[in-house]
Amino acid sequence: MSRFRVGAALAALAVALAVAVPVVLWWPDRGGDAFTADERRSLATLRVLDPAHPLLEMTLYAPYDPLRPAAAPPRTDRPLACSLFVAANGPRGPLFGRNFDWTANPAMVLRTRDSISLVDISYLGITGADTARITTDPALRRKLLRAAVLPFDGMNRHGLAVGMAQVPSARPPRTSGRPVVGSVRIQRLALDRARTVDEAIAVFGRHDVAFDPGEPALHYLIADAAGRSAAVEYVDGRLRVVRGAGAWHAMTNFTLTGAGEDTRRSDDRYSAIAARMRATGGVLVPDGAMDLLAKVAQPHTRWSAVYELRHRTVHVVLDRDYGERRTFRLS
Repeated sequence: MSRFRVGAALAALAVALAVAVPVVLWWPDRGGDAFTADERRSLATLRVLDPAHPLLEMTLYAPYDPLRPAAAPPRTDRPLACSLFVAANGPRGPLFGRNFDWTANPAMVLRTRDSISLVDISYLGITGADTARITTDPALRRKLLRAAVLPFDGMNRHGLAVGMAQVPSARPPRTSGRPVVGSVRIQRLALDRARTVDEAIAVFGRHDVAFDPGEPALHYLIADAAGRSAAVEYVDGRLRVVRGAGAWHAMTNFTLTGAGEDTRRSDDRYSAIAARMRATGGVLVPDGAMDLLAKVAQPHTRWSAVYELRHRTVHVVLDRDYGERRTFRLS
């Protein structure tokens, strides 16, 4: 049979099959339980450390896009009234202390290649009731793979730490051509791209931060392994920086920019932190830092964290249960 006749026969057969059999085109489905090797490796590290609070732990090996939206934040009228401080002169190096005061949502300790952070996973659409099946439900597990973009506080391998607290108002600048990022997501960019306080301030300066409707306005405390610190705030459409002067820095829920001594003393939690720092000269060990967080804790304190910036270690207490402390290290 000639090549022409063979080709014609094959073409006719193809037409016949196309009529008799529907053609199905297949692409890999990225939903359900179809995970990449890096995603499977990440999810293999998932642990439920405390089902009562609850608290999860995971190491993320899969890549992530820090600018990709994660989920719509939950709406609540409860104030995000947090307390943060830096004690620069401790015998174990600078300490970064932080109370996250919020609703009783599930939390996760998340490691990436270069950082360790605490995440309120309700912002990923995961409730406390969901955690009973978090290790087996593919849809919930896929949500956890987006947790890296939402660090509520954290520290990177260079010893840079960052955390946020609510303020009554904040008006960030809007500059043409600059990328716009969410109010928590900017902390991920700082952890991924900065080694020092100055570098972190530069990260904030290269982005426009958006406080979406229903979200609280925030300001941020940053510290590094050399003991430097700064608060980053948005006042009158400008980025303002209040640098630490001396052995300590504190931040609660009033705007530090332009705040006089009377304003600072009128805030009970700020005043308590300042009194301890003045008495110790900014010299605290992790136990003392956690004791100070306990002193300024509120009924809705979700977690207390003390970051050791030179030792890449974080101590975590859930729901004011200060007799039960967990320690995590960034390898």
